[in-house]
Amino acid sequence: MVMRVIEKNTLKSIKAEMEKIGVNAKGIELMLKKGIFKLIKIDKINNKAANLLKQEMLVKGGEAAINYKVADFKEGYTDVLLMGTLEQYSQLVNHLIEQPFGLKEVAKQIDVVLNNSSERNFKIKCGGYLLDFNKKTYIMGVLNITPDSFSDGGKYYTNCDKAIFCAQQMAEEGVDIIDIGGESSRPGAIPISEEEEKKRILPIIKKLTKKIKIPISIDTYKPGVARAAIMEGASLINDISGLQDEEMIKVINEFNVPVIIMHMQGSPQCMQENPQYKEVISDIISFFQERIQRAENNGISKENLILDPGIGFGKTTKHNLEILRRLEEFKILGCPLLIGTSRKRFIGDILELPVGQRLEGSLATCLWSIFKGINILRVHDVLSTVRAVRMVDAILYG
Repeated sequence: MVMRVIEKNTLKSIKAEMEKIGVNAKGIELMLKKGIFKLIKIDKINNKAANLLKQEMLVKGGEAAINYKVADFKEGYTDVLLMGTLEQYSQLVNHLIEQPFGLKEVAKQIDVVLNNSSERNFKIKCGGYLLDFNKKTYIMGVLNITPDSFSDGGKYYTNCDKAIFCAQQMAEEGVDIIDIGGESSRPGAIPISEEEEKKRILPIIKKLTKKIKIPISIDTYKPGVARAAIMEGASLINDISGLQDEEMIKVINEFNVPVIIMHMQGSPQCMQENPQYKEVISDIISFFQERIQRAENNGISKENLILDPGIGFGKTTKHNLEILRRLEEFKILGCPLLIGTSRKRFIGDILELPVGQRLEGSLATCLWSIFKGINILRVHDVLSTVRAVRMVDAILYG
């Protein structure tokens, strides 16, 4: 007799195991949701609602952890940690719809969270290209046309041909997207004018679109720069300001292009002075929820949104590690996820290494992120990352 514990309990893997055993289709359908266990954290709900929620979860064979003082039925609020299978949550949602104290809305949110956190088939159109996140992890290569970026500032700043050669080389190495930026966003970076930014990046984008057959992303928070770059052939906007400018929303709608919404606390000039959060993951998720709602209210399809929690942008090393540790929690937002850890300061702080010696640390964070559900990796070292990611993708996707 051989016995084993199956660690990867996704719907797909559980279904595959039952098919190997010979369970019939009806049996698989009945049992599948009983094999997935989920923890759901709810922040601050009414004590009366929490008591009722706990009772309902217990009846269904699950559990709900609440503050011990809630049992006194005093007025107030508590956080709740729900513990149950997908089947138990399905029963819970059906019963909560009929309950008072705002539990109908709680039921709706549980349904949304579970649906978003399940295996998703994300596909995004970038101009004439299709990004199919169900098949592979995408690599975004960084091309900085700046004199002062933290990693490679000045390398391609005054040499258009050298920048284009670098982009072509990344394409040959297997990169999926090239992200071109004309303004540094390193801590303490000095802003530049819109005209200067255009002067740096537009000639390169114009020539590059004729030489490579992969999407080009424009790394900017300025609507005028984004519009000009798209008109020259860029097909994706990478907005580190997190879609703050209403004019940027108009640009996205005008050209129907996807946008990366990044979280940043503060601005590059001050973001690392003393970043603080009540709870870093909850705060970032709340930010994204507001931005997604704002985008949809202004006519941007959710299918055009990619989310980036902004490693190193208004975060300490502790914050960055917490984000990486809990990346899968961002899946509840129902959008593809991007992460940019490449050569960042927190890697240098941990390994005590300068920027040019952070490859192994960068690769470690990239591979970890794939297992946590990330769809796009923004990197400087393309060839090494492509090789490592292809190996991991082969394991994950067969």
